[in-house]
Amino acid sequence: MTAPDRMRLGLPDLGIGVGLRLPHYEEIFETRPKVGWLEIISENFLVPGGVPLANLDRALAHYPVIQHGVSLSIGGTTPLDFDFLKSLRALLRRTKSPWVSDHLCWTGVATLNTHDLLPLPYTTDVVRHVAARARIVQDTLEVPLALENVSSYLTYTSSEMTEWDFFRAVVEEANCAVLLDVNNIYVSSQNHGFDPNAYVDAIPAERVVQIHLAGHTNYGDYIIDTHSGPVIDPVWDLYRRAIRRIGPVSTLIEWDEDIPPLATLLAEAERARIVREEALSHAK
Repeated sequence: MTAPDRMRLGLPDLGIGVGLRLPHYEEIFETRPKVGWLEIISENFLVPGGVPLANLDRALAHYPVIQHGVSLSIGGTTPLDFDFLKSLRALLRRTKSPWVSDHLCWTGVATLNTHDLLPLPYTTDVVRHVAARARIVQDTLEVPLALENVSSYLTYTSSEMTEWDFFRAVVEEANCAVLLDVNNIYVSSQNHGFDPNAYVDAIPAERVVQIHLAGHTNYGDYIIDTHSGPVIDPVWDLYRRAIRRIGPVSTLIEWDEDIPPLATLLAEAERARIVREEALSHAK
């Protein structure tokens, strides 16, 4: 079923956006390219003042800004860090971001942070654990929380269900939103041998408030989600499938390694706009 007219938790479709990254700051501020929105890494702006927040304010003067995080560790067993959540909430009041996102993963234990997005076992107990923590985070931040599927390079023998069934169960029990990373679906499908189309088809469309598109690095025996290079054709095909099923949803081009000139990034964003419009015109 398509959902072009369905409300997504009352959240807006911002069109096509790009990540706000340091090499592009001045050119973006000076030329104001025609993109729908900018995404920031929240942790880069959790400071009391100075240049980072001054640059953020320059971005906010001309674009909607969405906050995306990398260190929530929603699946971890260490108690939630309420000082961190308080800082996130303060930043949200500055950005007016209509939702905030982070990854469906764990990043470490106790004082050890691996600085990686580690996959979870797909079990009923973990669904309950993550959903309970997600509800607390969402209530604390006072905006919808969107959880993002991560790329993975290992699986657990304890898993009881597919990744997409796990993802759906978590967001439904937590009553939160979905950030669907189409590239991550493709990467994991190649690493683990599952059908990426089945993943896209299983996600609750009405909860998807954002999509990520990115490049990756193929090492032959495995693929790493490096956010480098352009989006490849099979990932564009998955994006078309997702849009036909989900409808118009805010879409971001991620490019975080070997960052190209801004013109190259904007060309990729323009391709996303064209693909999205074509997919919407063929939606069933």
